Amino acid sequence: MTSSFLRDEVKNRVREAADIVQVIGEYVELKKAGSRFTGLCPFHAEKTPSFSVNPQRGFFHCFGCGESGDVFTFLMKYSRLSFPEALSELARRYHIDLPEPKLSDADKKRIREREALYRVNEEAARIFERCLAESPDAEPARGYLHRRGVPGEAIRAFRLGYAPGPEAGGWNFLFSRLQETGIPVRDIERAGLAVRKDRGGYYDRFRDRILFPILDMTGRVVAFGGRILGDGKPKYMNSPESPIFDKSRLLFGLYQHREQIRTRRRALVVEGNFDLLMLAVHNCPNVVAPLGTALTASHIRSLRGYCDEVVLLFDGDSAGLKAAMRSVPLFLAEQVDARIAVLPEGHDPDTLVRAEGEEGIGRLVERAEPLAEFVFDRLVKQHGLTLQGKNRIVGELQQIIAACTEQVQRSLMVAHFSEMLGIPPAQFAAAPPERAAEREPRDQSFRDALRGLSRKQQQLIDFLIYYPEFIDELIVCGVEELVPGQPVREIIARLRELAGTGVVSSDRLLAALPEESGERRYVAERLVAGNQSGEEEDEDRGRRMCDELVAWLRRERQQKEHAELMRQINEAQHAGDNELLMQLLRQKQICGKNY
Repeated sequence: MTSSFLRDEVKNRVREAADIVQVIGEYVELKKAGSRFTGLCPFHAEKTPSFSVNPQRGFFHCFGCGESGDVFTFLMKYSRLSFPEALSELARRYHIDLPEPKLSDADKKRIREREALYRVNEEAARIFERCLAESPDAEPARGYLHRRGVPGEAIRAFRLGYAPGPEAGGWNFLFSRLQETGIPVRDIERAGLAVRKDRGGYYDRFRDRILFPILDMTGRVVAFGGRILGDGKPKYMNSPESPIFDKSRLLFGLYQHREQIRTRRRALVVEGNFDLLMLAVHNCPNVVAPLGTALTASHIRSLRGYCDEVVLLFDGDSAGLKAAMRSVPLFLAEQVDARIAVLPEGHDPDTLVRAEGEEGIGRLVERAEPLAEFVFDRLVKQHGLTLQGKNRIVGELQQIIAACTEQVQRSLMVAHFSEMLGIPPAQFAAAPPERAAEREPRDQSFRDALRGLSRKQQQLIDFLIYYPEFIDELIVCGVEELVPGQPVREIIARLRELAGTGVVSSDRLLAALPEESGERRYVAERLVAGNQSGEEEDEDRGRRMCDELVAWLRRERQQKEHAELMRQINEAQHAGDNELLMQLLRQKQICGKNY
């Protein structure tokens, strides 16, 4: 067997085992729509679902931005994985043993490094957990959690741990224990759990801290957040970024709380790990927290897959205003509804929920202001409504308006804010961003060619997309001659090339077509749309349809040959070439028996 055959065999095994609806449903809320599932696209901002998943075909496609592919493509695009990494992740998730893959040295190295980081972080989490639960040195940490009202159930649910300080555990408490398990020093350092000394040797990054394991969306430990017990600095510390940890894409608590967020249709965003923990303890489990960084577009895009609205629980100070200002353009660009709840003076979410319980948080959330309105009110308070103040407000609001991708939304905001400030809308004039709907469609030539096809010719192209294994039979019957238009013939040409390799399939066809081309977009749309005829899928359906198309192609070819023969007969008559005319008439008589 060839290596390409084995690779495809392994890929098909994993793809057949993987439930594409289940996999994508972990990141996107999908709703059943006939035989398909639809939801908001995770790859571009939208309010109306244009993202579609066809479980029968195992494909997804967004009719808005054109992203498409199979379950591997989704993981690769969403989680920024290589194909071998996506294959390995799905095989692990569905308990499929993979043969030793034929990978490049670079791919092998990257996979080994990522798996090593997962291993060292998981082992560190176990060591921290055992220390918090059993070690006498962790008594201050256990007492601290008790005083803050953290029950044992929450400690276990979030896998909280403890790293003792130098006085109790030395400077390499974790480092030495990880080495005892056989984990190489290099992996410990790359995971950010140990820091190299200038004069040689290593010391633990986390000391005298309560540790929060940070999980990715597969539930694996990728990093840690540590809260110091004493008065040292910094108060909170996260692991440095690594090949498996990107703090701009991960939200603490999203893995644990994704179902509650999905159920409640609302996500609360707080700033600290303990704020999140205490809200969860007091029956507010639809909460997440950024990992020591401001909210990013990736964070908001992740939340959009689970809820309709995001409520920010921020302080009302200048830092809170700046955070809100930074986030407004992101929420507008991603078209996610957002409000902000300003915490009472002297309170953070932790102290408020302990003082007033779930009801206090509920009242605060219900009073939350729309994010853009909140920013406007704060800007007015900050700059005033003098001429100079209005100029400053306009300058800051222009940045927010420029983030709107929808023209209607932009116009509404300009009209709204200009009326509130008492100034002409032209004051907000700025060059609108390029919109996908206003750009020249890249697939226009393909769409034009498609419109030039008869209904039967379109049926033929769709059949080849669904059943590419019949390409050889249709080529013999003249399919290339009977389907006009080079853009449409591109699909047939790619199938012919694949047939030459011995492996023809819909996913390979999709991969063979150029990115962002009209052909690729159309193939993806058809694969997602699936069988619209209402006829039930069965093993013989492709064979029956192929036989019908073969018969049609033969009739079309005969009619074309007959028309050409009649043209030649007419020319011979006009030219007075009786000898050629007699030959053509005899040929017509012979061919007529087959018409």
